[in-house]
Amino acid sequence: MKPAFEFDTPMTRQELRASLSLAVIYMLRMLGMFLILPVFAVLARDLPDATPLKVGVALSAYGLTQAVFQIPFGLWSDRLGRKPVITAGLLLFVLGSIVAALSDSIAGVIAGRSLQGAGAVAAVVMALAADLTREEHRTKAMALIGISIGISFAVSMVAGPVLSHWMGLKGLFWLIAGLAVASIIVLYGVVPSPAVSRFHRDAQVRAASFGLVFRQPELLRLDYGIFSLHLILTATFVVLPLIIKDRLGLATEDHWHLYLPVFVLAIVCMVPFVILAEKKRKMKPVFLAFIALVALADTGFILLAEHFWGVFLLLFVFFTGFNLLEATLPSMVSKIAPPDLKGTAMGVYSTAQFLGAFVGGVGAGWIHGHYGVAPVFLFCAVIALLWLGVALFMKAPRHLSSLLVNVEGISSAQAHALCGRLLSVTGIAEAVVVAEDGVAYLKVDKDRLDHALLAEALASF
Repeated sequence: MKPAFEFDTPMTRQELRASLSLAVIYMLRMLGMFLILPVFAVLARDLPDATPLKVGVALSAYGLTQAVFQIPFGLWSDRLGRKPVITAGLLLFVLGSIVAALSDSIAGVIAGRSLQGAGAVAAVVMALAADLTREEHRTKAMALIGISIGISFAVSMVAGPVLSHWMGLKGLFWLIAGLAVASIIVLYGVVPSPAVSRFHRDAQVRAASFGLVFRQPELLRLDYGIFSLHLILTATFVVLPLIIKDRLGLATEDHWHLYLPVFVLAIVCMVPFVILAEKKRKMKPVFLAFIALVALADTGFILLAEHFWGVFLLLFVFFTGFNLLEATLPSMVSKIAPPDLKGTAMGVYSTAQFLGAFVGGVGAGWIHGHYGVAPVFLFCAVIALLWLGVALFMKAPRHLSSLLVNVEGISSAQAHALCGRLLSVTGIAEAVVVAEDGVAYLKVDKDRLDHALLAEALASF
């Protein structure tokens, strides 16, 4: 039986409280981004001066400002403190929501959405989570936040159409402003304040390491992947709500009748493939197959957009592919990134994600305005096939997990010696020990890890 290390202990109540409350903040903010996704294309076309291009820009404008400001916000939080910077970002989000709610034109909505994205607090929330959890529980805290993103997306797809019927587009933006205010209340009423805030290589961007990340072709393939995935998602929803309303004759408030069963089926059906990818170590073939599924779904929309059950089936295929790819891409970044550069790698990855959303909205809006609906789906299918071509040549990712161990008080000479000792432990593929952080950053094969030898190596220092 493996010995009980410090990193085998459960989360403390404060760590659990911090992780859950930060996940709630993240979820409330993402609800504000996603709630309009399933309905905006229909509601926005009634705004003065609305054109397909402007609708696409309004839907995706947040992506550009989010991409521009998310890394600076993380860096500012190291100097100014986590909670003040998160508060500033959430207030920007509130301001943007109010601007959009008060606007009677598409230009005002574009300005509001841009302000929403400028409140880019995602990286700071991750940094605060790192401040409030011990190294051995960092992965659990990040996983809870990741789950909150998935929940917010699913809830938005179902709730957005219903809420838009009750309160209209303006009311949705007022609700989104209220959710951001609720996030601030949670931040100060529930989230503990860290005793010390410091830099965390596993959760934050290290500007000096950008060059190292950009020299890793496998990471760049994944950055291109998340760029493509969110481009396709946003572009698809520039026109898909129009098809459901205009061609299938389903009232906007009833779109959830389509989205709810599709989402439930998609989540149920993706689970076995996640297990196959992770547990059975078939990550690359599963990954490639689901990129192809997304391409197939968008191609199918060109042919079956007039048929309810055709759209139902294609949405099921699309969301099964999207959900699995959305879950596996960050997992693959974590597996591939050097153990002490995970935060920087994820920062670049997130920037690519938001840029993809922006390009998808603008590109789909332009195509829709000039050529109609079907070419938008062709555009998405081509992007998916290009991504498939890029992904075909990636190396199969090693099935490694990140493990952080506190080695506070260690000297530089001891860190160097400990690193060599750790690399001799069965199941440890990579090890970086940073004396100034007091942390050993490890990549391990959990199935092969020799816990006794690891305990012995750590005890010797």
